[in-house]
Amino acid sequence: MSMRLATILLGVVSIATGSRLPLVVFQHHHNHHHHLYDQQDDQEETTAPAIDNYYYHHPEEVRVLYQVGNSEDDLPECSPWAVCSKVDLYETPWVERQCRCPGRQTCASQVTSSDGHTITDKTRQFKLCEPVKKLPKCRYFRDITWTLVSGADNITEQIVHCHCPRGAVAYLIKRQAVQAQHGLLAYRYSFACSPQSRLRCQRKEPCRLFTVRKRQELLDEVNTNTLCQCPHGHSCPRHHSDAGVIVGKSYTEEAIKTYSGYCIS
Repeated sequence: MSMRLATILLGVVSIATGSRLPLVVFQHHHNHHHHLYDQQDDQEETTAPAIDNYYYHHPEEVRVLYQVGNSEDDLPECSPWAVCSKVDLYETPWVERQCRCPGRQTCASQVTSSDGHTITDKTRQFKLCEPVKKLPKCRYFRDITWTLVSGADNITEQIVHCHCPRGAVAYLIKRQAVQAQHGLLAYRYSFACSPQSRLRCQRKEPCRLFTVRKRQELLDEVNTNTLCQCPHGHSCPRHHSDAGVIVGKSYTEEAIKTYSGYCIS
């Protein structure tokens, strides 16, 4: 087992024993050997898949879920720079509404990253009430791009502080216990920005890790982590059901399974 994969699995084990957590927290802990990464310029293409124009022109066919309740009226009001909606693009697009924008502001609902209110991270879009252009650009490894607070009620609030350079990915950098309302315990997770790995995959080394949670709404919520780049003439699986993917560990209490993808020719 490679050192990078071992680090990922140890990170999963260390947090899977607690209460139910946001899936994004199951990302691997960052490898601090910065020289393993090449700095990328802002023109690097995002790893999110191309958005199907069909869903852009037919937003009524995108499934909408609510973090709380079953309608807009059940949602709390968004804090400044809170993510109001999360759009999942891993398979057929679906949206999870997080909170209601205050006043006359509205949460962008289109499946697009060009509405001026969207931050993209891998196969997800994070929608903000405020325009993204007002956010500063994060510095690699140093600035906190967003914080995610998760309480005992499994409700999360994601606050964005700056946006990662284009083509970067967010990684978990810090976890701390905080006191929430009514004296309840909550956890705050902080994420920073990293360039994507440019390391070449070694023989029998996985190129991508998939972390899959089966939701009660009969949806798969999936996180992907690219570990290395496949050699010339080979490709890395993009879906956990593709050829070249092997089932890994299961975490029953969290309804999570992990999968490892290997380079195929």
